[in-house]
This record gives sequence, C-alpha cells and structure tokens, in this order.
Amino acid sequence: MMFRKSLAVLLSAGILLGGLVPAFAADSAPVSVKVNMARILRIDAPAATVIIGNPGVADVTIQDPQTLVLTGKSYGQTNLIILDGKGNPIADTMIQVTQDLADVVTVYMGSARQSYSCEPTCQSIIMMGDNSGFTGETLASSQTVASSANSN
Repeated sequence: MMFRKSLAVLLSAGILLGGLVPAFAADSAPVSVKVNMARILRIDAPAATVIIGNPGVADVTIQDPQTLVLTGKSYGQTNLIILDGKGNPIADTMIQVTQDLADVVTVYMGSARQSYSCEPTCQSIIMMGDNSGFTGETLASSQTVASSANSN
C-alpha cells in the first residue's frame, strides 16, 4: 500500500514537472529561420526574459508567455536564452539564420555585385555583399513604391 502511494506521488510529480521541461534542449539541433522571415516558437513554461546573443543576426519577442516570435535579420548563428520570472533558465539553444537562395541570381561586374530574385521575373533585391550603389538604388526604388501606395 505504501509503495502504491509513493509511486502515485512520484508519477504525479513527474507529470507536474513535465510542464517545466523546456521546448528546446541545450544539445538539440539549432532552430532555423530564414533572413527577413519570422517563425513562431512555442515553449513549455512561461517566459519572462529572452536574450539573443547577437541581435544583428536575429530578434525574438514574447507574443504571450509561452509563444515567442523569432525573426531572422542577417545570416549567421547566435544563441537564444529564455528565462522564467525567477530568472531560471527555460531554454538555451542555438539559432541558425539562413539565406534562401532558391531563386536568387547574382551578377558580378568586376568587383561589384548585384542580386536579383527571379521568381517569376527578375527583380533587384538587397543582399549582404552587394554593391552599395546598387543597394541604395534598390532601397530608393522600394521606398518610392511604398510611399506611392501609402498616398492613395
């Protein structure tokens, strides 16, 4: 009888503590997100603080205590640490930000580089490493289109 009570207590403690097990394990594969894209991350315990090792690579916000939004800012790798309200770690994992190159065409003119997305037609896009003049013209063009759309 005592054994059954002990077993019941251990099982219910395991069930209760199971909710504290992080959604990410420190030794798990990196969480992947593409540059300029967002991804929803669900965690098993409420988060109070999120820390990104290199905010130039990725950004994370708390949507609600158990839902995070991860955004890829630049390709590379960084880490994500999630803490609960008491400062205890919920998760510590790597974030891998990748560039989707499926429909990208890169044009080299000497040392100047320009990138185009060719799905279904080729249009200029901004990628790290492109010629700064080309990047500036691409940004100016997109801002003109955006301001034209906002004025209507």
